[in-house]
Amino acid sequence: MLLTAQTIVTGAELLRPGWIELAGDRILGAGAGSAPRRDAAALDLGAVTVVPGFVDTHVHGGGGADFAAATAGQVGTAAGFHLRHGTTTLIASLLSAAPDELLRQTAALAALVDDGLIAGIHLEGPWLAVGRCGAHDPALLRDPDPVELDRVLAAGGPAIRMVTVAPERAGAIAAIRRIVAAGAVAAVGHTDATYAQTGAAVAAGATVATHLFNAMRPIHHREPGPVIALLEDPRVSVELIADGLHVHPALYRRASAAVGPNRVSLVTDAMSAAGMPDGDYRLGPRQVRVCDGQARVAGTDTIAGGTATMDAVFRFAVHNSGLPRDAALLQAVRQACINPARALRLDRPGLIAGARGDLVVLDDALQVRAVMAAGRWLPTGATGR
Repeated sequence: MLLTAQTIVTGAELLRPGWIELAGDRILGAGAGSAPRRDAAALDLGAVTVVPGFVDTHVHGGGGADFAAATAGQVGTAAGFHLRHGTTTLIASLLSAAPDELLRQTAALAALVDDGLIAGIHLEGPWLAVGRCGAHDPALLRDPDPVELDRVLAAGGPAIRMVTVAPERAGAIAAIRRIVAAGAVAAVGHTDATYAQTGAAVAAGATVATHLFNAMRPIHHREPGPVIALLEDPRVSVELIADGLHVHPALYRRASAAVGPNRVSLVTDAMSAAGMPDGDYRLGPRQVRVCDGQARVAGTDTIAGGTATMDAVFRFAVHNSGLPRDAALLQAVRQACINPARALRLDRPGLIAGARGDLVVLDDALQVRAVMAAGRWLPTGATGR
């Protein structure tokens, strides 16, 4: 299959005009200018922008479905909803749960990873700080017990891609080493850690900052805390929920400039209400009220995940980067596609030879017009809600 388009952003460069050649579920190559051969079956996509499929490494659900249910129906609904918005690779995030329930959810989702519905599992807790619990039930938060951790890691196996830990909890540094030894990525989040404690976590192997700024001790001039420790260490990739609610545009710009092109990963932190009308929803065990598109733990002002999709986050990044349009597109593609895949050691990302045939076709307003996953187009009319 040969595709041509006015603009193609590979993740490394901008091709205008450009072409992509695919065979089966893989990309054979991409380049600028005229296609390398004439092909009567070539598809000219026209005046659009083609980008790699989005990679969302922190998402709890969507389309009315919650990953915490850990059933094929709920997972398929949520994954299908996000796919229609361009997310071709999705990591299912689990909220903190009681030991037996966490084990059940992890084992069930691991089976669905094997079935190809999702690309992996992110355990966001329960080894988090009570004082920075966010939407997590504080009664479920606990120190990382080696026996429980080993049971969960065994239940999930290679399907567990990331585990978020608060470094100041008793046993957290040893837990980070255990997580890394098991082949998963250790992340720092929902934390009241000091600058020194965060540095110890990174030295132990933590390489991701879970939604930087959110549910973290804020910066203080005498105690920089986790934010500065995570920003300044080149080994750390930082998640940003760039949806206009969780992070101010100025902080998005400042963080992107501070860490350079390869370390910011855009995420949605989306919950079941993503794509749905205002009303009452569940986020794991918590009751959530959505009003004006903002999700909050029922009866509180606490933000309870996001309701945006990756295409909306991508548009936010482009429009608020402070960069010229082409530079903004290149940066947003790296942040929404390339960086998150590399941070979690997923399939080779980008529109380059050997990568999976995942791409999103965007119009001039950066709205999704078509999605290809593993070399196959979604059915016509399948984009949107």
